[in-house]
Amino acid sequence: MSQAYNAYGQPVGSNLDCWQSPSAPDAEPLVGRFCRVEPLDAAYHAASLWQAWRMPAPEFANDPDARARWTYLGGRPFDDEAGCQAWLSRMSVGRDPLCYAVVDPTDGQAAGMAMYLNIVPTDGRIEIGHLSFSPRMARTLMSSEALMLMMAHAFDMGYRRLEWKCDALNAPSRRAAERLGFRFEGVFRQHRVVAGRNRDTAWFSVLDAEWPAIRECHRCWLAPENFDTAGCQRQSLSSMTATISPS
Repeated sequence: MSQAYNAYGQPVGSNLDCWQSPSAPDAEPLVGRFCRVEPLDAAYHAASLWQAWRMPAPEFANDPDARARWTYLGGRPFDDEAGCQAWLSRMSVGRDPLCYAVVDPTDGQAAGMAMYLNIVPTDGRIEIGHLSFSPRMARTLMSSEALMLMMAHAFDMGYRRLEWKCDALNAPSRRAAERLGFRFEGVFRQHRVVAGRNRDTAWFSVLDAEWPAIRECHRCWLAPENFDTAGCQRQSLSSMTATISPS
């Protein structure tokens, strides 16, 4: 793409006269084959989320009450089901962040939550974050599809830029972002103070021009023919998205 210049001969960004800012996301359910991403209702989802979040995670042998999964979110902010419901009630008030429960359609139970946040329609910018997936979702098609549905919905609404941010030390989150097709943009040093500790924040993004190729990778990876009779993937999603050139 050739560089644009203004009347003063200065280089300027590309013209967006034909672009219209999207609406803020509404709390509509997103339905896939392996999960349902629905507006979070604290009274309805708290019991199943509390049970799911209490499950021990195999990767954390010294974590009897499943707190380790909350480390990079500042620690688990509740100790019992009543506290879980109260926290969910506070988190789900308002439209930014906009909270969703990830529901397993096989039994209708919520197994995790996710949010849209930092929603700026005037810039066409939105973020997916505060992913609190339970051990029940670990390494499942449900967890991957939930994020793919949220990514697709953001671009279907007309957003230009989708962001992912995480603690720079959170290696699993960084791997998840890159596997889904997000591009690493850098680290904001001393970006936040979380639970009394410094947090450097890693930034990732997907742009609307990159989305069609990433969406096709998602479609191909989820296709039944990409999995054998034992449910093992024939080709990994990360190997597919790694071939896409950034815009």
